Amino acid sequence: MPEVTEAPVEEPRPVSAHVGVRVEKVSRSFEGRRGAAVQALDGMSLRATLLELICGLQEPDTGVVEADPAVLMPQRDMLLPWATALDNAALALRARGVGRDEARAAARPWFARFGLAGFEQTRPAQLSGGMRQRVAFVRTLLAGKPVLALDEPFAALDALTRQEVQAWLAQALREAPRTVVLVTHDVEEAVLLADRVVVMSPRPGRAVAELEVALPQPRRRSDPAVVELREAALRALGAAT
Repeated sequence: MPEVTEAPVEEPRPVSAHVGVRVEKVSRSFEGRRGAAVQALDGMSLRATLLELICGLQEPDTGVVEADPAVLMPQRDMLLPWATALDNAALALRARGVGRDEARAAARPWFARFGLAGFEQTRPAQLSGGMRQRVAFVRTLLAGKPVLALDEPFAALDALTRQEVQAWLAQALREAPRTVVLVTHDVEEAVLLADRVVVMSPRPGRAVAELEVALPQPRRRSDPAVVELREAALRALGAAT
């Protein structure tokens, strides 16, 4: 059943239909350093604040956030430096009360599936940035939620590694389909990975354009349709080349 986070009203509306994620007229403000309210969201946003709303980590001031159970993958991989890659991936299961051996057994097949075979006993400091992100993604998948909220997961990677991990993520999601809400400042990344791109304005975040990406995977940066959609998103941002 979808989980509904709704701004305070007299009679919350029940929800029964499967929706994946739905956001309607959401706003969220925070208290600034001098006591004045700072509005982060107005109407709708797919920025980091909304990812937390989708995951139930915050509540909106107004509007409705309706989503199936969701898990957040933050920008940083947040791997425990003293734990092996396998134990870091299995942490999502351990947090749900699964025993250590059972959690390791459940996590191990994902390493071969996602190109990490042979690195199960490796500590995070010995892994490349791309491999660390893969371990973090396996941990996110093992949380068992139908919705993944990804907050710029590749922002800290160098350009070549970022391209490799983008291609890997597209393949991984074909093998293990989920509803994904991805926040990124990289317009090209959005077009390469998403089925739908929502272009946001600066703070307070508003949806200024919505682009359907009806292109098969895998996608190439040089494909004319990808270039056209990228330029359309940049025009919506007022930054077309």
